[in-house]
Amino acid sequence: MKVLITGAGGMVGRAVAEHCRGRGDEVVAYQHGGLDITEERAVMGAFAEARPDSCINCAAWTDVDACELDPQRAFLVNARGVEILAGAARSVGASLVTISTDYVFDGRKEGFYTQRDDPHPASAYGAAKLEGERRAQMASARTVVVRSGWIFGPGGRNFLSQMPGLLRGGRPLKPISDAYGTPTYAPDLAARLRELAGLDLPGVYHVAGAGEGASFETFARAAAGLLGAGEGGIEPVSMDSLDRPAPRPRNSRLRCLLSEAIGLAPLRDWRDALAEFTGEF
Repeated sequence: MKVLITGAGGMVGRAVAEHCRGRGDEVVAYQHGGLDITEERAVMGAFAEARPDSCINCAAWTDVDACELDPQRAFLVNARGVEILAGAARSVGASLVTISTDYVFDGRKEGFYTQRDDPHPASAYGAAKLEGERRAQMASARTVVVRSGWIFGPGGRNFLSQMPGLLRGGRPLKPISDAYGTPTYAPDLAARLRELAGLDLPGVYHVAGAGEGASFETFARAAAGLLGAGEGGIEPVSMDSLDRPAPRPRNSRLRCLLSEAIGLAPLRDWRDALAEFTGEF
């Protein structure tokens, strides 16, 4: 398969490129500096030149608070950009697999969010990503939307990815104790994105690590245990105590109703994935 990857400089994009190359795919990987997904002419040209079988879109503006302060840019990148990719993919007969987010939900539900739940984003970031889902599906019938969240892995700059290194260095942590999600290991997500590209079955999929989910505090304590770092430096805080521009869902745990129905096994438990990840520190 020939795969065009956008956002290849980020944590998930790098993992996707590595996984696809490991499978023997022909990979055309673009970082933001090489292809801005909001530039329609450039995107159309890149697709016309590469003529991929599938595009896996890992490009996004994921700074939630910055999106809240600049919703116009958030919609340009996370909605219009994805729409442009879908149109370009359609023009060359390619499928599109694009990553969305658990932030399309407002977090008021107890338990897991599935595809039966109506999205209701509480932030500009979530609203832009949801609009991106809808625009892509309208632009190309061969669109696969993958909602995921709480992604961690090698090279990640988010809090989950940096926790093991901070703990190993003896740095104090203040993880949130009352916000819950389903931690998802970037290499596991990458493998599932490639599987979905190969299956070419359009729809909305929830892809997240198995298990009952976790709070940031639970994740931090699990990482500390695996590292033998002790928990003395972990000082949990409440979500409401943080003064942040963008609201976050208090619960954004995800579960998929479609994956097993089409023969896809659940991703491994997030604790097992975390054990692999902490082994790198």
